Amino acid sequence: MENNNFQESGIPRRRALGRGLEELFNNEVLDYSAVEKKIVNETPKEEIVNIRLDELRSNPYQPRKVFDEEALKELSDSIKEHGVFQPIIVKKSIKGYEIIAGERRVKASRLAGLTEIPAIIRDFNDQEMMEIALLENLQRENLNAIEEATAYKKLQETLQVTQEELAQRLGKSRSHITNMIGILSLPQNIQDEISKNNVSMGHARVLSKLSDASQQQTLLDKIINEGISVRELESLTQSPEVKKVNPQTKKTIQNTEYLYLQEELSEKLGTKVVIKKNKIEISFVNNNDLNRLLEYMNIEVEQ
Repeated sequence: MENNNFQESGIPRRRALGRGLEELFNNEVLDYSAVEKKIVNETPKEEIVNIRLDELRSNPYQPRKVFDEEALKELSDSIKEHGVFQPIIVKKSIKGYEIIAGERRVKASRLAGLTEIPAIIRDFNDQEMMEIALLENLQRENLNAIEEATAYKKLQETLQVTQEELAQRLGKSRSHITNMIGILSLPQNIQDEISKNNVSMGHARVLSKLSDASQQQTLLDKIINEGISVRELESLTQSPEVKKVNPQTKKTIQNTEYLYLQEELSEKLGTKVVIKKNKIEISFVNNNDLNRLLEYMNIEVEQ
């Protein structure tokens, strides 16, 4: 469930970013690419150094636990042919260096047989390392749903912002953030199935609205063994048996022909979508969000 009243819970509100990162973000939307570009562009070439790969260790705040082996192989082949185009960003630690940004490049470089990689050394604190790692993965990597949800939750906690504020800063819809964080309330075995892509985000959203673990497990078995659709799952949650043990479960199927499609589009686009009167309304919060939607829909607009 959402809990975004930090002041009442005794957690003091503060600025959303550490002092070092405040200077890197010059607008309301958190854009990792802009941060990395700013760091690289403002670093003199003589400060870009080669660091041995065996001196590097993962950022402890790295949300990604599973890396796509095929994608790593493709990047490795590119590195073999062209080298590493953009230096990674690291922090000096007691022994060696911690990767702040660029872990995929490090893994791919190891696959390519390299022993060194170009790097920029920066003295970020732990909070800033977390913020950068989470942003890089959220905005660049294809995280599975659980990794994405965990990243949102960690980012919300470390920035001490509401889900609404986090959505605005990331250029996402409030409902997308809420639905993603909501699946973390599911039992671990269901989260594992989501991570394996055996349960879709649509199924997970419905299951997360139930409070009874045994009912969740029963419906999980139907999803995996019978391949029921999200619409069929929603119908099952309205059965008397399920409602009896989940009295607080709200009705998810409304008397509207396009509700299911509306919810699916909202999830895929990561923003609010309303279908009414033969029109589709797609919301966006700013120009960056609009550009993201246009890119997702493969729409090119001449400037």
